[in-house]
Amino acid sequence: MSPVLAKRKKKAPGAWTDERLVKECLSGKEEAWSLLIEKYKALIYSIPVKYRLPPHEAAEVFQATCVELLNRLPELREPRALPKWLMQVAHHQCHRWKRQQQRLVSRDADPSLPDPKTPAIAETLVQQTQEEQMLREAMAALSPQCRRLVELLFFETPARPYAEVAAQLGLAVGSIGFTRQKCMDRLRKHLGELGFD
Repeated sequence: MSPVLAKRKKKAPGAWTDERLVKECLSGKEEAWSLLIEKYKALIYSIPVKYRLPPHEAAEVFQATCVELLNRLPELREPRALPKWLMQVAHHQCHRWKRQQQRLVSRDADPSLPDPKTPAIAETLVQQTQEEQMLREAMAALSPQCRRLVELLFFETPARPYAEVAAQLGLAVGSIGFTRQKCMDRLRKHLGELGFD
């Protein structure tokens, strides 16, 4: 492996544990902040998407969640709790945006209405988002060729034919099944390491 590729692989978001990322962020390392945001940007953004916020509001929720992370990271006692904490912050930011929209409509008509309460984050949403994050992390741990093969075969609708996948990846059509199995085995292994059942 070339030194450039080794350096890139070393700095991949999935390569650092949350404990290391938090420690490095708290010591002021800019690279760690970039890696932390890179690692969790899809997780954070997935929450406003699930709540069907328009793109500009989803971007505002993302930004507000990142600002909250920056301000409150020193208070985080357990770095392994970071993904769930980020989901909760994003969830609360979504409700803040929804409340603002409701105020624009209903509070103008009757200012005596009480502010709506922020409901507790739904456990199914937490579970689903955690599983999605585990899948993103496991996919990031795959080699680029394996990652692309899995994306082409399983993440696109409609699924691509083996001949098209083989042509895009520069593989023989007959090797796609074997390569797919190896990649799926690696993906399962990474998911298992992350605690996915």
